Amino acid sequence: MTGSEVPHAFRLAYVPGVTPAKWVRIWNERLPDVPLTLAQVSSAEVFGVLRAGDADAGFVRLPVDRTDLSAIPLYTETTVVVVPKDHLVAAAEEVTTEDLADEVVWHPLDDTLVWEKLPGQPAIERPATTADAIELVAAGVGVLVVPQSLARLHHRRDLTYRPVSDAPTSRVALSWPQEEPTPELVEEFIGIVRGRTVNSTRGRQQTPPQPKAKRKPPEKSTGTGKGGAGARRGAGAGKPASGKSAGKNPRGGSGGSGGAKGGGAKGGKPRRRP
Repeated sequence: MTGSEVPHAFRLAYVPGVTPAKWVRIWNERLPDVPLTLAQVSSAEVFGVLRAGDADAGFVRLPVDRTDLSAIPLYTETTVVVVPKDHLVAAAEEVTTEDLADEVVWHPLDDTLVWEKLPGQPAIERPATTADAIELVAAGVGVLVVPQSLARLHHRRDLTYRPVSDAPTSRVALSWPQEEPTPELVEEFIGIVRGRTVNSTRGRQQTPPQPKAKRKPPEKSTGTGKGGAGARRGAGAGKPASGKSAGKNPRGGSGGSGGAKGGGAKGGKPRRRP
């Protein structure tokens, strides 16, 4: 991207319960010149936001109408039942829908679970939102079955939740319009979500690192240091000391034996006493 180009902000929508912070952080590290903007949108409205071009991509809950939208499933959430802390369900580690047969189970209008048959007793009305249903549960009226992330999102000290083993699950996916105006940026974000490394061949090409300058080898010693002195000492070790004879005497004998012979020749034989 040249300096004259104005970076296009990548617009990311996400439904309640999804936490995109990790992927946003990686985006900001890899593409600091392209700002990423976030918008939380309800599960019922997020597909309209994508089709209208108000977001480049979004974290949604399946199913997705693939007529004009693309999607990549990411993960499946555990389904839990939200109850007051003093409820009998709170004593169990896990329950089934049969355990909720005598309970009023709220079914809010923004429910993200696809039920073949709703568990429990039918409620008189449907709360408008999950948050409204949570308030009813806190008031001691009925229970609520939701994806675990929504139970965490609406956490209260007086409520708790337990897994429901046979309830339908919610799958989170990344979705984007098939006629995407920013395909390069969408591909980059797909790579981040899928865990591609920064050196992946897909997405924007990263600037290759510059090679490090080679260090010059140290200069050889000129002989002025310890090595030079040792060499000089080694070279002179075989030379005789000044003023001392080495090897044979110039007159043919060794220095020591020549002196003895000279003494004998000078004195001759000893005299006899009379």
